[in-house]
Amino acid sequence: MADNTGVAAEPEKQPRSVRVVLFALMVAMMLAMLDNMIVGTAMPTIVGELGGLEHLSWVVTAYTLATAASTPIWGKLGDMYGRKGAFMTSIVIFLIGSALSGMAQDMGQLIGFRAIQGLGAGGLMVGVMAIIGDLIPPRERGKYQGMMAGVMALAMIAGPLVGGTITDHWGWRWSFYINLPLGVVALIAISVVLHLPKKRVEGRIDYLGAGLLTIGITAIVLVTTWGGSEYAWGSARIMELIAIGVVALVGFVFVQTKAAAPVVPLHIFRSLNFTLMSIIGFITGFVMFGATLFLPLYQQSVQGASATNSGLLLLPMLGAMLVTSMVAGRVTTNTGRYKVFPVAGSALMAVGLFLLSQMDTDTTRLTSGVYMAVLGAGMGCLMQITMLVAQNSVEMRDMGVASSTTTLARTLGSSFGVAIMGALFNQRVQDVMSERAGAIGSKVTEQSAQLDAASLAKLPAAAREAYQFAVSSGTHSAFLLGAIVAVASLVAAVFVKEVPLKGAGAPKPAEEDAAGDAAGAKRAVAEAV
Repeated sequence: MADNTGVAAEPEKQPRSVRVVLFALMVAMMLAMLDNMIVGTAMPTIVGELGGLEHLSWVVTAYTLATAASTPIWGKLGDMYGRKGAFMTSIVIFLIGSALSGMAQDMGQLIGFRAIQGLGAGGLMVGVMAIIGDLIPPRERGKYQGMMAGVMALAMIAGPLVGGTITDHWGWRWSFYINLPLGVVALIAISVVLHLPKKRVEGRIDYLGAGLLTIGITAIVLVTTWGGSEYAWGSARIMELIAIGVVALVGFVFVQTKAAAPVVPLHIFRSLNFTLMSIIGFITGFVMFGATLFLPLYQQSVQGASATNSGLLLLPMLGAMLVTSMVAGRVTTNTGRYKVFPVAGSALMAVGLFLLSQMDTDTTRLTSGVYMAVLGAGMGCLMQITMLVAQNSVEMRDMGVASSTTTLARTLGSSFGVAIMGALFNQRVQDVMSERAGAIGSKVTEQSAQLDAASLAKLPAAAREAYQFAVSSGTHSAFLLGAIVAVASLVAAVFVKEVPLKGAGAPKPAEEDAAGDAAGAKRAVAEAV
């Protein structure tokens, strides 16, 4: 939105400006969403050139850690010093990390540069949602945030395909360099078109709180990343990390009660709706990333799909998610009602996961596609409605921390989902392989319960059949757990209070009805930004 005078005097220019800003925001969100998926496709080529196979997982872990740890900090910086400056800074840091990653000469450099990239990425998602919160009244916000959910779904579909194409034709370094022109376009558009009031809140940044929160989040992510893979769940290292995380987070909560400018003001949790949306967002992340991890594995191992085709076979889920998120946003804007979507979305998510848990070695692609569409429809109802309701539950001065807290909840949910569902899957696969294939079955899954197509093709027919049965059994356990967790989301959704959304189409306060002149419009715009 332009500055107060410009928007109030020339309202007809507002939609065009908003559209340009939204385009830039969608590009920024695409950068954040696409990166890991594009890079994941290029990993085998990267290892072939740089070596360091034993450190491969850190290329993703460093990025995830930096993103999760910096997310709440970016939200607070935007609230204190201005949304536009914080957002543009995060884009610049992300682009610097991308350029350096593309120039990396060994695996150690790549891991370090990916951490820099992750620091910037932490501000991209938060900045996009908070700026939309500044620009668009809640009543109008649904359709725009629905568009953002569509971008997320598109990125999940296109990421592996784009990554494979770039790596094959231009080389793996361009999987990082491709961010540069897109980021520059977003920077220029934001710089020229986006005009938000400059702000500076009195008070120092809560460095102690930020440090404790960073330590706590880092410990949590490392537990979910290393548990069951690098270290046994009951190992001393995992126990140490859990203890460090608990102590850091308890200390963080205590510090927030004393800080003049807390990183996460605890008063935002006094709103029942905000707390419920954080819970639902956590569960949505738990389910979504678990599903996107295990569905391709089932399709490749049991249904015989290629790695490329398994990505395309997720289209029923992602397509349904895209359509329902757009519909939910439009309906919310037109009617002002939204409670139906968390309730219906949670119910559909639970049903979809239960249906997926019933898949076996004889399930057809059509049947699994229908099940995926049910799950996708549920996630589409929840993706951006959670952010919309969370933002509507706080004051404008807390828009950044509300956006970052909701985003962080979803990020942590995804970490826990992948870890817990993965541990359950791996254990079930190993047990079934031991039961059905004896010693050879145990040996096959000794290093990993997840075999690629080449490894699977080398197995004897009996062991291959046993592995396919084991994978279907493992996905049954993982998705059944997801369905149980989704029921918790449904319970939370039932208690959501449908607080009216402010904005166009909503009843105006009496004083605005009486003063419907240009000055009144100017005040309304000023309050919106």
